Amino acid sequence: MTLIVQKYGGSSLGTLARIQHVAQRIARTREAGHDVVVVVSAMQGETDRLIRLAQELAPEPNPREYDVLVSTGEQVSMSLLAMALCAINQPARSYTSQQLRILTDDTHTKARILDINTAPILEDLANSNVVIIAGFQGVNRRGDITTLGRGGSDTTAVAIAAILKAAECQIYTDVEGVYTTDPYVLPEASLLNEICFEEMLEMASLGAKVLQMRSVELASKHSMPIRVLSTFSQGKGTLVTDEEKIMQKRPVSGVAFSREEAIISLTGVPSRVGVEGHILTRVSEARIEIDMIAQNASNGETTDFTFTLQRHDHIRALAIIEALAKELGAISVRSRADVAKLSLIGLGMRSQAGIASTMFNALGSAGIPIQMITTSEIKISVVIDEHRLDQGISAVHNAFELDRLSTEKQPTYIEL
Repeated sequence: MTLIVQKYGGSSLGTLARIQHVAQRIARTREAGHDVVVVVSAMQGETDRLIRLAQELAPEPNPREYDVLVSTGEQVSMSLLAMALCAINQPARSYTSQQLRILTDDTHTKARILDINTAPILEDLANSNVVIIAGFQGVNRRGDITTLGRGGSDTTAVAIAAILKAAECQIYTDVEGVYTTDPYVLPEASLLNEICFEEMLEMASLGAKVLQMRSVELASKHSMPIRVLSTFSQGKGTLVTDEEKIMQKRPVSGVAFSREEAIISLTGVPSRVGVEGHILTRVSEARIEIDMIAQNASNGETTDFTFTLQRHDHIRALAIIEALAKELGAISVRSRADVAKLSLIGLGMRSQAGIASTMFNALGSAGIPIQMITTSEIKISVVIDEHRLDQGISAVHNAFELDRLSTEKQPTYIEL
């Protein structure tokens, strides 16, 4: 029998009816001749509820105690799903991260998995049990509960699939798979039949919320195929796999975006060797992550330094840059917290000319000014006004005819 690892997100487990539906889906997978290991998230809204409780008591909760609190949601999901399976004569056993010993490093709220004790899993599978595992969490060498960051159940599922050498890791969610862009923003977005790890990694890092970025990194490292599926339809979903296994080659695969961006410019900085490193060090010491960076030499004596960052860090970063401006003798500081990042992703950028010009012409024809540009081997990102973002997504999506990529029939939906 082949092994399938399935992960069910919070929307898939939001009610008892949905948990029963998931149990039936697992039963059908077993009837098809597969062993099944299941990773679960907390029920929809539960993690947010727990976070609110913590923040009402303390704006910055103790990280160790925070992890203890928010890890409890998955324990509810796994036990209820095990009960639902047993009720339909599908033997199941559930495990917390402590019971299974999913070993992580010591970094609370953003831990990384180091090892997984597979002995209990293999024993249960040998006894024809469905194994259900709490996602999103682990335990460090001291026995403290740790969590893997938002979306961490994806990483749990991929790690378990890799160590068990599963045939596939299936990620069940509330969308039919990976789209060329967010279908809630652009209804004509196409469902992709397949996408390579490198493209998916860029999409995840640039704002697509289908998969956690770390889970894609891990899947790529171990060549573990991921299939993104809907819990509520019967479609084939999207296969995320190695580039050489992609059957349908496309110059461009999708448009990703992030609304929560800000931009800060430090102008007229006296030029000297190492000034860029000095600026970035000050910002990074405050644990603020910088994204896009641009530098322009105004003349032989001064330079302008511009960068983007997450909007929630804007005020803190601006205070640091204003202090640096006085220290360095810069002319001025400018900032905006109403910008967005729009990105085009595709393997074809490696070999096909004209992709950047097509993107820029599409934005220009729509009257959308570009404030910053950055590129990599398979990505072009621009910063634009946030209020023009939806228009920009549509313009770029249409310019590359991404609405014509899908060849799948409309999936059959299930009402719950």
